[in-house]
Amino acid sequence: MARAFLFVLDSFGVGGAPDAAAYGDEGADTLGHIAEFCAAGAGDRAGLRSGPLSLPNMSELGLMQIARSASGQFPAGMPVPEKIYGIYGTATEISRGKDTPSGHWEIAGTPVSFDWGYFPIEGDAFPAEFIDALCKEAGVPGILGNCHASGTEIIARLGEEHIRTGMPICYTSSDSVFQVAAHELHFGLDRLLAFCQIARRLLDSYNIGRVIARPFIGQSASTFQRTGNRRDFSVLPPEPTLLDRLVEHGRRVHAVGKIGDIFAHQGISRVIKANGNDALMDASLSAIDEAEDGDLVFTNFVDFDMSFGHRRDVPGYAAALEAFDARLPEVHKKLKPGDLVVLTADHGCDPTWRGTDHTRERVPVIAYGPGIRSRSIGVRRSYADIGESIARHLGIPAGPHGRSFL
Repeated sequence: MARAFLFVLDSFGVGGAPDAAAYGDEGADTLGHIAEFCAAGAGDRAGLRSGPLSLPNMSELGLMQIARSASGQFPAGMPVPEKIYGIYGTATEISRGKDTPSGHWEIAGTPVSFDWGYFPIEGDAFPAEFIDALCKEAGVPGILGNCHASGTEIIARLGEEHIRTGMPICYTSSDSVFQVAAHELHFGLDRLLAFCQIARRLLDSYNIGRVIARPFIGQSASTFQRTGNRRDFSVLPPEPTLLDRLVEHGRRVHAVGKIGDIFAHQGISRVIKANGNDALMDASLSAIDEAEDGDLVFTNFVDFDMSFGHRRDVPGYAAALEAFDARLPEVHKKLKPGDLVVLTADHGCDPTWRGTDHTRERVPVIAYGPGIRSRSIGVRRSYADIGESIARHLGIPAGPHGRSFL
């Protein structure tokens, strides 16, 4: 049999989504705009990085051709290698959203065909009857926030009042999500998770995709920082995913980072937690060492989205991409005959775009391993082709969505 390693670079879109205008994202291009800013010197930051965006390893796996296929042009300032060593293409999302669960579920062979529930932008974000029931059951005097907001901004703005009053900070975004920030010590991590579990149950009738616990520490606006104890409470996927099918056929799924939460811990054999892209790569390399024939190691590299995309931080995003790219040779050295590595993304989060939300974009699809012949797979009609390719590689029956490119 074989092994597969699926790495999602959270929010690393490549532009060109045919329906981007319907989401207010026509022209969004995470890779293209980061490269453009870096080539113009707008991606420089003292002590962090400077110059054009440099991703030599992913470029040799077809990233430049992927960008041109998705958006019509090579990224500015980035050299195009003469030889390509991977299978390369791009995929279009067919799920009705640009959020994390929809993207990951579709990657795993299960597109989302229904509409999520969302909270209004104007006025109070959350229904009064929901908040009343939540506060009563959770035993809190009320909530702060009740609006669309950036997570770091709202913690800085309301964190001290939260400590003083004991009221959790509740906010949302353009995603189908209810987020709760609370201090790990003053409010308590266990209490925060229990509060979110109550919210998860109460929000089922509103068709909200995720409830996210956002714990933080510090004593003032200038010292508050979020911790690695984030927890996502997701609804179940609408039908069995690739992960369920693998477990059903006796394979193991090693879920690194927030993958377990995204799939509501369904179809997961083992959860491996880590905080930060470097730690996530370390955990992934260890999981590769431990994976047996037929296993899938599935990792989400969240920093691209959480720390840089949403914060509209071009230098930070560029540096994170370069750091990830520099570690890919460590993955190469771990591979055995029969192994398959897939690099992709779940949506875009263009750090040059207006607002702080995700952007509707196509995503890169890179696949490589010992003995795999380099070729273009063009523009795939669904992210589900990724999951079906892994299913074929690992020798389980095809699912109802998507088509393998192997």
